[in-house]
Amino acid sequence: MSNSKKTSTTAKAWVVAVDMGYGHERAAYALRHLAQGGNILIANKYPGIPKKEKESWQKLRELYETVSRFKSTPLVGEMVFEVMNRMQQIDPFYPRRDLSNPTIQVRQTYYLIRKGLGKNLIDHCARKPLPLIATFFQAAFAAEEFDYPGDIYCVICDADCSRAWAPLNPAISRIKYFAPNGRVVERLKLYGVRPENIFLTGFPMPKELIGGPKGPVIKRDLSRRLQNLDPKGIFRKKYNRTLVSYLGRSWQKLNHKHPLTLTFSVGGAGAQRHIGRQITESLQEKIRQGKLRLNLLTGTHSDVVPYYQSVVRALKLTPYLGKTINICHTANRTEYFKKFSEILHTTDILWTKPSELSFYTGLGLPIIIAPPIGSQEEFNRIWLKSVNGGVTQNDPRYTNEWLFDWVDSGGLARLAWNGFIEAPTHGTYRIESIITGKKVELANLPLIV
Repeated sequence: MSNSKKTSTTAKAWVVAVDMGYGHERAAYALRHLAQGGNILIANKYPGIPKKEKESWQKLRELYETVSRFKSTPLVGEMVFEVMNRMQQIDPFYPRRDLSNPTIQVRQTYYLIRKGLGKNLIDHCARKPLPLIATFFQAAFAAEEFDYPGDIYCVICDADCSRAWAPLNPAISRIKYFAPNGRVVERLKLYGVRPENIFLTGFPMPKELIGGPKGPVIKRDLSRRLQNLDPKGIFRKKYNRTLVSYLGRSWQKLNHKHPLTLTFSVGGAGAQRHIGRQITESLQEKIRQGKLRLNLLTGTHSDVVPYYQSVVRALKLTPYLGKTINICHTANRTEYFKKFSEILHTTDILWTKPSELSFYTGLGLPIIIAPPIGSQEEFNRIWLKSVNGGVTQNDPRYTNEWLFDWVDSGGLARLAWNGFIEAPTHGTYRIESIITGKKVELANLPLIV
């Protein structure tokens, strides 16, 4: 009995992501403690990937990033983006109906797989058939198509998903899904995925942002954040009894030790950098006065760094770099995700497009929603608003006016609290429990769609 328990709690998995945007790798990063050897396999650039396979992936990635940037080009850019977006369109959910018939995109994916895309990777994993967790559908499909001998799991990275995420023949597929919310659970059923193959877990977020099943790190960070987001005490006074019941009697005594901090995260393809410029221009006086700290996250996009540096120089904010304004850049994605977690501990407001980061409102982060890019982000925006954890940005040129109205009224504090209460946070722990067989005491997630 003790031997079987030891085996289950030390079980590892192959964690497979894809280098295309940040979402798939962000989910995988949160599960890195489960990854065999501590290494996440990147399907389009893992060690030993055949040259032909790498070139095929490279073309797909270049197309994705080019079109994402091209969207901002007047007229032509919008038209090109719309063509690509229609291929990944998520159909309206209602009326409920059978959506199991595979789309052209699904058939194209299987055509490439049957041509050999992904076979080398799956053969590598099959030598040690651990559970395989894919954060991108192609890897999960390839595992099943090439008869991978272990269990196959697929993590959905958005608040809704297109038919592309369900296999060719979902009724007979053995792929199991980790769903971030109730809408995805119900959507997968419409696509024909068997209910027993769907687990409602929540989106996986790094453990260092949570701190354990009871979420002590979330509660600590939120306690400090609410003090910055509600300087006049409007929200805290009205909901003090509720706040105490969740955060403890001494929650307001935690020293937050940082100025009001806004973090703007540029998209995975480097899109929307111009919003960061407009924010900086509008908030420059607050930055000089030390009334606000601005983090400009460039991710791994080195071309965005000189763009922001030129903005800082033009506004004569160079003396404040590293103090009340930071340009945060990393050389690789692993370092980026690590740095991102560190920054979030002292972030009061997250401004980003509604990507997978929409789920981070569950950490008690109010999200200012930049314009969505793509069908899936439209649905993320809808979900984020449905849990009342985010609000659509006003004109970035006047951030210095409306942002502080929202802070002074306690409005952003309400968003932070709503996100904490309504959005799931423990996806990583639930997924780990399913993979290892070790039970974790967590509340059941309601099937909110």
